[in-house]
Formats: sequence, C-alpha cells, structure tokens
Amino acid sequence: MINQIGQIMLYVNNQDEAVRFWTEVMGFIVISEENNGQGMRWIEIAPTKEAETSFILHNKEWIAKMEPELNLGTPSIMLFAKNLDQLHKHLSDKNITVGEIVNMPSGRVFNFSDFEDNYFAVMEKSET
Repeated sequence: MINQIGQIMLYVNNQDEAVRFWTEVMGFIVISEENNGQGMRWIEIAPTKEAETSFILHNKEWIAKMEPELNLGTPSIMLFAKNLDQLHKHLSDKNITVGEIVNMPSGRVFNFSDFEDNYFAVMEKSET
C-alpha cells in the first residue's frame, strides 16, 4: 500500500524562473536536475534535503507536446509553515502577491502566487 506522497509534478512555462522563485523567494533547495539530452529537463526541489515530498518542475510546453491529453493545470497544494506571520511578511516584502491571513477550523491560512500567477496555500502548522 502507499505510505507517502513522493513527488508532485508542477508544469511551468519557465523552469529557470520557477527555480528562482522556489529557491530565492521560498527558500527551497534544488535536490536534483536531470536532462534526457532530447529536450526534456526536470528539476526536483524541496523545502529541505530530508523532505519526504518534493516538487518536480517540468517544462509545460514540452510535456504538452509529448502528452497532449495530460492535465497541465497547477494542482491545489497546501503547504505548511511554522510561523505564518513571518512568512506572510517575507513574501509581502519581496512583492509576492499574498492573500490575507484567514482563520479556518483547521488553522490559519493564506495564499500566494508564484511568478507565473499559480496560486498555492500555506497553513500554520506547529510540530507535533
């Protein structure tokens, strides 16, 4: 049976800009970068080297040519952070589009967009 979520594919228009957003703005690290020598390049990023789940950044145009029936939309992803107020200020200070912090039954949440206007949500989650 499945015991964890391994990788989430994100299809982006500009892989280099996506890497820049996730590393320089969000503090992620590049775990690996692969190129099959035939035009397909993918970059694995994660918040830490030890993270159980990572993002794989794929070139949306290239994937659309290879797999035209594939849904290339950005999935709805909820990230967790320990200090929501600090992260909200950090993103605002970097001129990233952020939503207001909202109190939900499961915790405090806000959304933000990357350089391609894909939206993600982040929830305050303390260590258990």
